[in-house]
Amino acid sequence: MGREDQGINNNLHRWQAIPRTLCFVTYGSGAERQVLLLRGAPTKRVWPNRLNGVGGHIERNEDFLSATLREVHEETGLTVATPRLAGIVHIDSGAEVGIVMAVWIAEASEQNFVPSVEGSLEWHSANQLPTSDLVDDLAILLPKVLSMQPHDSPFFAHYSYDEHNQLRIAWQA
Repeated sequence: MGREDQGINNNLHRWQAIPRTLCFVTYGSGAERQVLLLRGAPTKRVWPNRLNGVGGHIERNEDFLSATLREVHEETGLTVATPRLAGIVHIDSGAEVGIVMAVWIAEASEQNFVPSVEGSLEWHSANQLPTSDLVDDLAILLPKVLSMQPHDSPFFAHYSYDEHNQLRIAWQA
């Protein structure tokens, strides 16, 4: 199959999406389990001073897994065991181009991270997650991901915004 057979030129008027990745890095188990969150730098254009997982864009020569491993290492200095795909989120912000985000969970073998220019890294108890300063979807998304078992199938979700710019999340079974 050649490039032309991919049909890209025939789809220029269809909705398109930017691929992104988001990973929740954990350490420990049971009551001692921790999750690493990134508090965005105050100078960041997107979510300054707000807590999120680590991740970001996907380079042209990467797949979702390679991008996840690169982003985790760039933002934390950690090398994680093979991340497990937790879900796929389709994000419609109302613009001509949306986002398709792969959500991952990965286990770190240590807690010593390298400071990030993206913001400050913070370990939080998985049993007592912060309730403030979270990126809008994290209050719902993070507990869902942390409660998943290794044999669980990935979830699928659609994010959109209502007329008051409030996030709406639709989960698929």
